[in-house]
Amino acid sequence: MTAAVDEPPVVALRGVRKAFGPRDVLTGIDLEVRRGGRLGIIGPAAAGKTVLLKLLCGLERPDAGTVEVLGEAVGDRSELALAPLRARIGMLFQNYALFDFLTVAGNVGFPLRQAGGTDEATLEARVSARLRAVGLAGSEHKLPSEISGGMKKRVGIARATVAAPELLLYDEPTAGLDPVTTSKMYDLIAADQAATGCTVIAVSSDVVALAAFAEEVVFLDGGQLRYRGPAATVADAPDARVRAFVRGELTDGAA
Repeated sequence: MTAAVDEPPVVALRGVRKAFGPRDVLTGIDLEVRRGGRLGIIGPAAAGKTVLLKLLCGLERPDAGTVEVLGEAVGDRSELALAPLRARIGMLFQNYALFDFLTVAGNVGFPLRQAGGTDEATLEARVSARLRAVGLAGSEHKLPSEISGGMKKRVGIARATVAAPELLLYDEPTAGLDPVTTSKMYDLIAADQAATGCTVIAVSSDVVALAAFAEEVVFLDGGQLRYRGPAATVADAPDARVRAFVRGELTDGAA
């Protein structure tokens, strides 16, 4: 999907800073993401990638700067005021964040029940369709404690996409999955995007798989966005540190 030239960005961060105690995590982030885009975020461990995603849905607040998502300011809103905006965002958490007391079907259907307006028959049909899409048909009545880590990841993806949100945030969507399942998950995300026109932002340590899916990649390092460019050519980025990271050669002392 191609955004109109004058269409405002879905995500706009300007001068965003975030610290935890004495540790600066983000030190002045400027980032815009167009509607319908596929952006991948890569970078070393503890670079602030997950924190950036949490800022976008209001789970963290910036210490300075502004965060706008879907045309609305995020940073200064109360939890109650954030609820309508969060209903337009789907997020897959790195640690799954499934409700232990709900079945697989209950977890996937949770966003639809929260939003309301969907009758039970339609809700159940959409949940079943999502579970089939991620290869979990027949697991509807299992609890999270009864399924593997890889299956939990797929439940999380089904839950993030079931309500067809405008913006999808994925934190390590394929961690722990084998290469075949990884490819299938990205195919599913791409198919969802084609059907809904949503915008996708994904953080992943699997740079090869992410680069095959994303249109653009940004490299987050030292609290700053050090690189932004086409995903297909990130291995040949002009910045030596980006190239070293993509090729698995980066060490803490790399220049």
